[in-house]
Amino acid sequence: MAFRVAGRYLGEIVVLEPQTYEDDRGCFMEAFRADRVHEPGLPEHYPQENQSVSRKGVIRGLHFQWTPPMGKVMRVSAGAAFLVAVDIRRGSPNVGRWHGIEVSAANRLQVWAPPWFARGFCALVDGTEVQYRCTTLYNPKGESGIRWNDPRIGIAWPIDRPLLSAKDSTAMPFDEWVARPEAARFDP
Repeated sequence: MAFRVAGRYLGEIVVLEPQTYEDDRGCFMEAFRADRVHEPGLPEHYPQENQSVSRKGVIRGLHFQWTPPMGKVMRVSAGAAFLVAVDIRRGSPNVGRWHGIEVSAANRLQVWAPPWFARGFCALVDGTEVQYRCTTLYNPKGESGIRWNDPRIGIAWPIDRPLLSAKDSTAMPFDEWVARPEAARFDP
């Protein structure tokens, strides 16, 4: 197996630990194998992969896409980040609950969150590189975000004064999202 399941959270977030081969030259790992990804229950099709590079203290998110719904596997190839996923389904027993985990180039963990989770991260060091393997193509007309510091969610971010994009600093509150008609796309 190319990886093992290191944990499952909120019933659907999966943390993967790839098998790594190390010697005096460095290391090697398979970051993705389409023939093995179904073993922990992840989708096999990922038509888009994105990468961001962030300074220490940057928060990106909480982002999601409802048309078409987009799940993501996230990993850190340089630096370290606190990755977060929030259940945004109105009828879910976990609605508004979040899980966060530190992922780094050193621990090589990967985090799967299904489409009905908003995702974000905080860069913990300068030059943090995060890859997002996505289950569908990006659609700017079918995506949105929830405010990073919404008290209804209460994420325990590792910083108090993040660097934010204009889009993330004006994202909607959680309760506004669940009242929108688009939220029905994720109803269980």
